[in-house]
Amino acid sequence: MGMTSGILLSWSGGKDSSLALREISASRRYKVEALVTTLTEQFDRISMHGVRRSLLQAQASSLGLPLEEVWIPRGASNQLYDERMRAVLVKYLERGVKEVAFGDLFLRDVRAYREDKLAQIGMKGAFPLWGKDTRELAKDFIESGFRAAVCCVDPRKLSGDYCGREYDAAFLRSIPDSVDPCGENGEFHTFVYAGPIFSKEIPIARGQTLLRDGFYFTDLVTKGQGAPG
Repeated sequence: MGMTSGILLSWSGGKDSSLALREISASRRYKVEALVTTLTEQFDRISMHGVRRSLLQAQASSLGLPLEEVWIPRGASNQLYDERMRAVLVKYLERGVKEVAFGDLFLRDVRAYREDKLAQIGMKGAFPLWGKDTRELAKDFIESGFRAAVCCVDPRKLSGDYCGREYDAAFLRSIPDSVDPCGENGEFHTFVYAGPIFSKEIPIARGQTLLRDGFYFTDLVTKGQGAPG
């Protein structure tokens, strides 16, 4: 067996990131140097998913992996996002890390964008879940013992009533046929709080569900701690 090489993993805290990490770990080709997550400065939360930073940090701790936080302001332009991300990636490139893994499944334009940006700084993308059947992936996620909560829903694609629900077999049975089982088209996002890659479960409780910037977000909190404010 050849030497393992360092890799970064783009980490959203959701199911696709978790499955990508499981695949990378199983391959034994790579050593994950850090989870790279974008957070929004004004909210202190994971960008797009709206999950509290404290829960993200609990995930990284349970996974036993370093967390690299990339901070952007609310409403950041693509240019600013690219600049902040590039600064972090270059830091690892200088340490000899040349690849970044993503949990993308089938959106070719998203993959092409990532590969183009990485190529500009001399890095490559890895896509361990690419092309896999999303219904089978969703089923595998649940049957493997992963547990996740739906933390964000796009009401243009799925009813806001789904926000805050458990991502389980009942959820998959109930979503319309137009919705991808893994939410790959942005229909919904998840937060994974338990599973075979975690050393311990992250105790969560569901807080308020709010409509903000056109999306429904359920405020996930650490069980036993109320939501401040």
